[in-house]
Amino acid sequence: MKTALIVAMDSERGIGKNNDLMWHLPKDMQFFKDTTQGQIVVMGRKNYDSIPEKYRPLSNRLNVILTRNKGFQAPNCLVFHSLNACFDHFKEETERTVFIIGGGEIYRMALDSVELHEMYITQVHHTYDAETYFPVFNEADWNCQVIFEQEKDERHEAAFTVKKYTKIA
Repeated sequence: MKTALIVAMDSERGIGKNNDLMWHLPKDMQFFKDTTQGQIVVMGRKNYDSIPEKYRPLSNRLNVILTRNKGFQAPNCLVFHSLNACFDHFKEETERTVFIIGGGEIYRMALDSVELHEMYITQVHHTYDAETYFPVFNEADWNCQVIFEQEKDERHEAAFTVKKYTKIA
């Protein structure tokens, strides 16, 4: 099983406010879609609820929701009550990557997991008034490469850099 994490965060590690995205960055949204297409996406229940209903579940991906609520169900999604149970379910998976897509608590659990192999982090070069933050991690444990950079323009309200982090064995 290959696991990865994908996130966009502002200059202060902010990832969300009022259970919503804080910015409009079409090229980053396209990167997210292209990267997770055909893969497994794992998210917390609040993150799932924040996706506009017409886009739920995310198309062309197996959607997995983590929740403590034993009665929670979502159409065409798998539901687990712990990240370990989710990872255990996919331990024989060889074709697809298991992508952790948020929110904050799920990212924290993933970073604490020995299972995490890669991270795709979009660093938005702007500060927003976030209430949810991406956890601090030890960058010395990861190799980092810049995938692409986007300047602020008429379609993008802020410049951003997309980086790929690979765990050092």
